[in-house]
This record gives sequence, C-alpha cells and structure tokens, in this order.
Amino acid sequence: MIYFDSAATTLQKPPEVAAAVAGAIQTMTTPGRGDYPAARLAADVMLRCRTEAAEFFDVPEPDSVILTSSATHGLNIAIKSLVSPGDAVVISGYEHNAVTRPLGAIGGVSVRIVNARLFDPAQMAEGFERAVDGGVKAVICTHVSNVFGYALPMDDIAAICRRKGVPLVVDASQSAGILPVSLRRWGAAYIAMPGHKGLYGPQGTGLLLCGEGAAPRTLLEGGTGSLSRQQEMPDFLPDRLEAGTQNVHGAAGLLEGLRFVRRQGLERIAQRESAVIGRLTEGLRRKGTYRVYGGGGSVVSAVPLEMDAEALADRLAERGVAVRAGLHCAPLAHLTAGTSETGTVRFSASLFNRPEEADQVLAML
Repeated sequence: MIYFDSAATTLQKPPEVAAAVAGAIQTMTTPGRGDYPAARLAADVMLRCRTEAAEFFDVPEPDSVILTSSATHGLNIAIKSLVSPGDAVVISGYEHNAVTRPLGAIGGVSVRIVNARLFDPAQMAEGFERAVDGGVKAVICTHVSNVFGYALPMDDIAAICRRKGVPLVVDASQSAGILPVSLRRWGAAYIAMPGHKGLYGPQGTGLLLCGEGAAPRTLLEGGTGSLSRQQEMPDFLPDRLEAGTQNVHGAAGLLEGLRFVRRQGLERIAQRESAVIGRLTEGLRRKGTYRVYGGGGSVVSAVPLEMDAEALADRLAERGVAVRAGLHCAPLAHLTAGTSETGTVRFSASLFNRPEEADQVLAML
C-alpha cells in the first residue's frame, strides 16, 4: 500500500510504539489505584509522557499536560471552559468540525469568522487584528488547515491575543510533531492535539496543554484516585480533567511516539514530508486536469476536473493507494476556499513516505 492519509491517522508507526503498547497491556494496570508494581508502572509511564510532552511543547509544569482521547476531546474541554451562551468568539475560516460543532452545541454564541486568501498570512493576521476586540471572549484557531495544509500565522495571532487580553485556543492537530508548537511562546490558554497523527502514537490518545491560570471546566466527573472522600472533582491538574480509568496503554505508545519525533527532529521531518508533497504538487499542476491547493507542507488537496473526487479516491484505493476525498470534516474550510460543492482529494505525507511513491501515484493518475 502507498499510504497518503497521515493527516487523518499515521498508519506507519515506529516499531517502538507497538512494542510499548503491547508491553503496557501485559504489565500495567491503573495509576493511583494501588501501590503494587503494575499500578506504579502505570503511574510512571503517565508521568514520563507528561514530562516529555511538557519539555517538547514548552509547558512550564508537567501537571498542565492533560492526557485526552483525541484533539476533539481537548478542544471540547477548552472551548466549553472559556465560552458560554451569548459570548462572542473569533475563529478562522479554516476550522474543523471539532471547533465549530462544540461552539454550536453551546448555543447563542456569536462567531466571527476571519477569512483570507489561502497562503496569505499577512491578510489573515490583518483579519484577526480587526476582528479581535474587548467584546471577544476567546480566539479559537487551527495552526494548519487539515484540508489545504495552509499554516496560519500563529505567532502574529498569538501576539494580537496577548495585546488585547483575549484567551487563545490552538488546534495543533496538523502541526504537532511537524512544526514548532510552544505554549509559553504563544501564551495560549489551551493547545489541543491528537496523539495519532504527527506524534505517531496510537488512536485514542491526545494531549491538552493548559496555560498559566487555566481554570478548566470538567466534561467528565468520577474517580481520580485522589481526594476520594469529597464529591466534587479535584481543583488541581491533571486530576480535575482525568476522571475514570485512563488509557495507560495508549500513553505508553504515545510516549514512544514523542521520543521518535524528538530523535528525528522537527526540521528533518518537515523537510522530508515537504519534499514528497512538493513532488506531488508539481506533478498534479503539470497535468492541467486538477485545481491544486498546496503550500509546500505535508498536505496537498486537488479538485479533479474530469472525475468526481470520491470516485478518484476509490479508483486509487483499487490500485493500493490510500487518500481521502470529500469535505474532511471541515466544511467551513471548503466554503472559504470555494470547494464546498466538489470537495477535494487530499494527499498527506508522514516521515515514512518516499519521493518515489509520489512518482508512482502520479503515474497512476
């Protein structure tokens, strides 16, 4: 199989990830629920995962790293902690349903959408400058579009939020493990990310980075192994947001995924992925039968002019090529780019893709 769907889930994982998950299944129970070796091992792997994530993403305290089931889980916590009915928020025109649906579920939220041309960071920054004012309760913004690979000017957006005193929530689903992500530099209130994409961890894992002074609301209440006599959830992190039995096996795999990314280095990962996607982008443009949306990162989207996008993805699947077609759970991004009627065929790379795979796919096309 030629796998070009890593923006959804990285299929090829470092072998250490699978080994860690298998080892944890055989040796670990639940942290905080016992003082025997299997429980202590579980507590240790959870702490090591938090500690290494805090170092990598520039979080002052490991306890501010919450282990979640996905970026969607983390974004729901962040959004529902900051936004109430009647509030005004600012988002980009490239947000995923993991942002727009929680806002819709709150109800009565005034959503200001900042639109800008694809791959025009200056225009995007100017739009946020105009949209963010004292009446805005939060800014919620993706770092990289999952549809178009467009990297938004997060340093500029973060600076606007700091200057105007508005909390920032970053969706780092497509950037964590590929581009630099820093809680401290951005001064974000929350940064959410999945474990199963650029961090090469298992599905069902994720991280929520909580900024200084964060006062998150709980989505779940239950046992934490701490303060068991009181009926309110603990008011300290990470216990406040980690009710119930945690995915220790997933955390063990995520820890090894983090270590793999740190060993490889972000610059090398970004260069390798960009080289493969750049080759695909150039080839698609030369064919003249596709509208191509690519910015030199890890993702390129194309609208085939002579075939339905889903039909093309099906034809490629028959030939052993995995891509994604449709709206990619981000209809707002397609409205912004003018592709909502057609959707796109998306090709997304990981460190495990090779340039010759791009050539093979172009030959099939």
